[in-house]
Amino acid sequence: MPKKEDKPDFETSLKKLEGIVRELESGEKGLEESLELFEKGVTLAKGLTAQLEDAKRKVEVLTKEGGKLSRKPFAEAQG
Repeated sequence: MPKKEDKPDFETSLKKLEGIVRELESGEKGLEESLELFEKGVTLAKGLTAQLEDAKRKVEVLTKEGGKLSRKPFAEAQG
């Protein structure tokens, strides 16, 4: 299992992805380099999506039901 320090945090990954998008949008890269950047971007986007899904699952709201505290998923508590 990789150490926590090995895995970039969400903000760092997002900034990398934004940088890749800017490079691709500049149109200054050749085909091969653009494809490599695109692959890196897709990998970063998948990792970011997974991190967001993990965070979404962790978001729970404490609600009071019948005098008893229970935890519900955030989306369920909003509805």
